[in-house]
Amino acid sequence: MARLWRFDEIVDTDVLAPGAYMKAPLTELATHCLEAVRPEFAGQVGVGDVILGAPNFGVGSSREQAAEVLRHLGVAAVIASSFAGIFYRNAINLGLPVFTLSDDLYDHPGLVDGAELAFDFDTASIRLAASGDVIKLERLPDFLRDMILDGGLIPHLEKRFQAATPAGG
Repeated sequence: MARLWRFDEIVDTDVLAPGAYMKAPLTELATHCLEAVRPEFAGQVGVGDVILGAPNFGVGSSREQAAEVLRHLGVAAVIASSFAGIFYRNAINLGLPVFTLSDDLYDHPGLVDGAELAFDFDTASIRLAASGDVIKLERLPDFLRDMILDGGLIPHLEKRFQAATPAGG
């Protein structure tokens, strides 16, 4: 089972990838992810954990490291009722699944910080361990799903170019 990390406050790219550490290696930058709002996050987040963010998650500058640190830390998905456009696209380009859910589901009583859940990328859903409730997320278009499954934009394009290049040529 994975853990749900719920953030009801605005989470901007400065909080995800603090500017003071932008020149540091990704491994160091990741240790400061979300420390301004949840100092324990980087040290306690587990591989497969899921973030539930407030609307407009990832607002702020265009730094791709904001999505990259979450992927580096093993976050399986970020879910919010809406995302800042640049963060959303950076996440997809880096292979980090991002899903939206309706405002009424955001207030589901089982979506509390620390809840145990199982995330299923293929069905775009989460199952809450305590109640067994299955919450459907908005499914990504197939071309974005494929990009994420390939590991992001660069690996996806490399795969496509390899498939398009005749053998020996």
